[in-house]
Amino acid sequence: MHEPMPEEEELRAIVRIAGADCLGEQKLSFGLCKIRGVSFGFANALVKASGLSPETKVGELSDDDVRKIEGVLRDPQGHGIPAWLVNRRSDPVTGLNAQLVGSDIDMAVRSDLERMRRTGSWKGIRHSLGLKVRGQRTRTTGRTGKTIGVTKKSLAEKMRAAEQGKK
Repeated sequence: MHEPMPEEEELRAIVRIAGADCLGEQKLSFGLCKIRGVSFGFANALVKASGLSPETKVGELSDDDVRKIEGVLRDPQGHGIPAWLVNRRSDPVTGLNAQLVGSDIDMAVRSDLERMRRTGSWKGIRHSLGLKVRGQRTRTTGRTGKTIGVTKKSLAEKMRAAEQGKK
């Protein structure tokens, strides 16, 4: 007779970490990249700081492991992750370094744009006018509406003559 096989822990298909759905069959470093605001480098540092194995699959994580990862995400520098690795260094409002994830990123960008508009900086003016901000050329690109390309004088004269000939 065959002895019964020890039951393996079943992989969860989707694990919810920091408001994002991570696929259970992916390795931990790749799965954490599904969280908006977490890069691959930060995911590796996150795994190392939380004391988990990078070979672990996301579906194998227990609820305690997920809480541990979310705790490191909330306070990365308190767990030994360097300041240069977080995505919000020296925040203009608080002056602190932070790792923003999910909808916090959108709120921070919106407040940054509003601050630039309010102070009247060059970037703020360009944002408020809907123009390109970072020094790109605008003569031929970035046109909106009924803007037509540059026409030569001779073509413009021919078009005018053709329109007058129709009348």
